[in-house]
Amino acid sequence: MSGRQGRAKRVLRVALAGNANVGKSALFNQLTGLNQRVGNWPGKTVEKAEGALYYKGYRIEVLDLPGIYSLSAYSQEELVAREYIAVERPDVVIDVVDASALERNLYLTLQLLELGACVVVALNQVDFAAKRGIRIDHKALSDLLGVPVVPTVAITGKGLEELLEVVVAAAEGRVPCRPGGFEFKDDVEARVRRLTEALEEGLASSNAKLDYPPRWVAIKLLERDPHVEELVSSLPSGQELLSLARELAAELEELHKAASPVVLASERYAIANLLARSVTTFTRRPRLTLEERLDAITCHRVLGYAILGLTAVATYALIFGVGNLISGLMEDAFEAYLVPWLTAMLEPALPGWALDLILGGVLEGLFGGLAIVLPYLLPLYVLIAVLEDTGYLPRAACLMDPVMHKMGLHGKAFIPLILGYGCNVPACVGCRVMETDRERTIAGFAAIFVPCSARTVIIMGLVAKYVSIWAALTLYAINLAIVFTMSRLAYEVLPGEAVGLIMEMPPYRVPMLKSIVLKTWARAKSFMLLALPLIVLGSMALQVLDALGLVWPTVMALAPLTSGWLLLPPEVGFPLIFGFLRKELVLTLLVDMAGGDPSALMGPGQMYVFAYVSMIYVPCVATVATLVKEYGWARAVLMSLASVALAIATGGLLAHLLAWLGWM
Repeated sequence: MSGRQGRAKRVLRVALAGNANVGKSALFNQLTGLNQRVGNWPGKTVEKAEGALYYKGYRIEVLDLPGIYSLSAYSQEELVAREYIAVERPDVVIDVVDASALERNLYLTLQLLELGACVVVALNQVDFAAKRGIRIDHKALSDLLGVPVVPTVAITGKGLEELLEVVVAAAEGRVPCRPGGFEFKDDVEARVRRLTEALEEGLASSNAKLDYPPRWVAIKLLERDPHVEELVSSLPSGQELLSLARELAAELEELHKAASPVVLASERYAIANLLARSVTTFTRRPRLTLEERLDAITCHRVLGYAILGLTAVATYALIFGVGNLISGLMEDAFEAYLVPWLTAMLEPALPGWALDLILGGVLEGLFGGLAIVLPYLLPLYVLIAVLEDTGYLPRAACLMDPVMHKMGLHGKAFIPLILGYGCNVPACVGCRVMETDRERTIAGFAAIFVPCSARTVIIMGLVAKYVSIWAALTLYAINLAIVFTMSRLAYEVLPGEAVGLIMEMPPYRVPMLKSIVLKTWARAKSFMLLALPLIVLGSMALQVLDALGLVWPTVMALAPLTSGWLLLPPEVGFPLIFGFLRKELVLTLLVDMAGGDPSALMGPGQMYVFAYVSMIYVPCVATVATLVKEYGWARAVLMSLASVALAIATGGLLAHLLAWLGWM
């Protein structure tokens, strides 16, 4: 933007709100460019994206709120959005509205007005609406809503200068932006007013204050919002107010023969419908577009699954084709140039233990993050951005929804689980597509059991080579059963309600290169700043244990477990421990210990058990670091320990079963 230059004199805080797939992220990227920070909301796993720009003497700090459809309490995203708007009180809320689906988008707009926010509407995607023969009179819409409405095309930057001009004017009070909410029909409005007056009297008599407007609180009480009920119950007159709210809600339900949340929602949709019809004209009869033809093919009962399968295979092949190429080149560069150069430079000046710590700890950790993980994450981030921007991802989720529901998840979990067959790190990151913290946890827990490419190397390089390919394939079959069972178990154990797949089907669009680059950079920067240091620390910790001579005593201390329970040679504890650093090390160390021939150390049954245990227990330190970043320390440790416990418990049962059958 032309206004980014110069030194800011004042600061404006602006929040972007809107439904999913309305171009909110594209608008955020256009406004902030590369000046972004991506993290999580405090105490939440909801992604938080922030950025800044300079415009006409202001430093404008932009916060991209999660994509939501209402300000109810049905998801973490909705709670995060409404708490930020009500409690943090940004100077302006830009409500990004899809011009081609105006009525549905206005439902959130009405709730933002009810919340008392200073709202500026960005009427986005007017170009796409025009292609469908839809014209929106934005001036008439502005008059009806009582707030500024600016037509924009976020992906090209059209209208952004005008939008920033209006945002500054609204923040300075030069244009109206807080008209309040619309009135409902008489029977509903009378009860909203009665409860609002009771709230105001209760607050005045007790000198209490709420972060939310009394009218909004009254509406939410009539909707039986549990979080607002808890908030009001803490007031001195809270119980009387709750009793009155329940009485009035019951009256509405009796009058309308429907639940009170449905009654209020119907009122808002009626207003949204009236507003949309008042400002919308159709310039031609809608006809079947190319996007709609593509939609019919990609969502077909038969062709849709074939296209999905090809897309999944192509995604997998591209991620790991490109990843293997980049990783191989970086590995060659590390081993051929960086390690010898550092060794020659540091060896004369440092004692052996310090050299081992730097080369085997710091450098090995950096190598694990930069050369093993990042080459696979970058193509993943690019492809996720492309699939998001084209609009295909929601269609793939809907196709897989019936299958994934049997696992206790819904269709969106299909993408991260498939990615797990290449690398568990992008699989865990990909679980962000799930709506609630509970769903993300279930999906992430299931993802760590999916055998990544490194574990495939162990299965193929040990079982397929020395036992049989059919034995190797049975391990994958067992693994599918474990992924299904553990996902379903987490679904049954974790508190909370299951979330159905409710998704908007955005139109197909051509992805914009700038949007893809900005999304990829924001995600890659987040990994490098948060996960990479944990990988290096984990690598250094193992190196310190090795330098202190604690690894082999640990291995021998575990001999009753490895030999007594798993029926394996005690020596294999060493590669199993170091497999936590990098799973590729398991087979390499095993071959080294066996003098180049694993069959000299273990029989076919033992190889099968060894590969099974390696396949189940926590993938590597990079995955654990990602779990910490995505879910926090407590859940990351619990997930990791659960995988280790499952590997040992079921591995021992498998070993004794094979011994009983005479295959050990």
